[in-house]
Amino acid sequence: MDELLNIKDLRVKITDGGSEFYAVDGIDFRIPYGGTHALVGESGCGKSITAYSVMGLLPDVASVDSGSIHFRGDDLTKLSGRELERIRGKSIGMIFQEPLASLDPVFTIYSQISEAITLHEKAGGAQLKERVTALLKKVHIPDAKQRLESYPHQLSGGMRQRVMIATAISLKPALLIADEPTTALDVTIQLQILKLLKELKDEMGMGLFLITHDLGVVSYTCEQVSVMYAGRIVESCATKELFASPMHPYTKALLKSIPKGKGGGKKIAAIKGMVPSPEHMPKGCRFAPRCELADKKCEEAQPVLAKVSTGHYVACIRPWQ
Repeated sequence: MDELLNIKDLRVKITDGGSEFYAVDGIDFRIPYGGTHALVGESGCGKSITAYSVMGLLPDVASVDSGSIHFRGDDLTKLSGRELERIRGKSIGMIFQEPLASLDPVFTIYSQISEAITLHEKAGGAQLKERVTALLKKVHIPDAKQRLESYPHQLSGGMRQRVMIATAISLKPALLIADEPTTALDVTIQLQILKLLKELKDEMGMGLFLITHDLGVVSYTCEQVSVMYAGRIVESCATKELFASPMHPYTKALLKSIPKGKGGGKKIAAIKGMVPSPEHMPKGCRFAPRCELADKKCEEAQPVLAKVSTGHYVACIRPWQ
């Protein structure tokens, strides 16, 4: 069993106000033990819903309709709520998008990190305080002991994110899910957080599942990447190969939209049009309405993710162009 996480043909249905649609529509990817995998795409494409599916934290309007999520060989979609609670936070840790919204403003940092530990283990007293202090030091929070009694609003955005990371790794999980971990931070702090995640991943031997819209973050952090568009994966391969030889038109468009160097006054390329509404997906390729290469064939049939070279999969009828 060399796979830490194996997601196969996952479909997540949203039922809201009488309408039904798939926010995630048949995706597949794997993360080996100690491996790193990024899921990248525009807002609303289904990245975070995928992460919440793994954690068993889908909102009431969402449910796994079909497919499987195997973690260490067990299908998480078949487990009871109590069984998921034993895994969530202990074997799988998660860093959420906005730390200020995730941290409770009326409890100290110590209270919140220690609660995460005591939910799964019998711990308390001076030893627990020492353990939480050590976690704050591990994520490079200065004056760690003094920070125990701080409240979230007393910390900077970068420090709050470090507290979230400390909480997520407090029980030494086998898999760490990071959902847009740098979105609310300035560029300098973003790099610090990414370096910290890589450092912790290597030191603790964790698998890392990164959710992001930023290909620059992907290139720095992950070995493998899957590009997601409108609920489906359109390209998946090694990160280096994606940057060297992108094949899907959407991936190529994303790469062209990355600012180069200082810019030099050049206009950043934009992808025309909008992501289709989940309730009104195109019949054929979902990217066809925005694709410069699309023809009638693209509008009629939905392409499947197919192997084009070793370890490189693309959902396009003309990935070589």
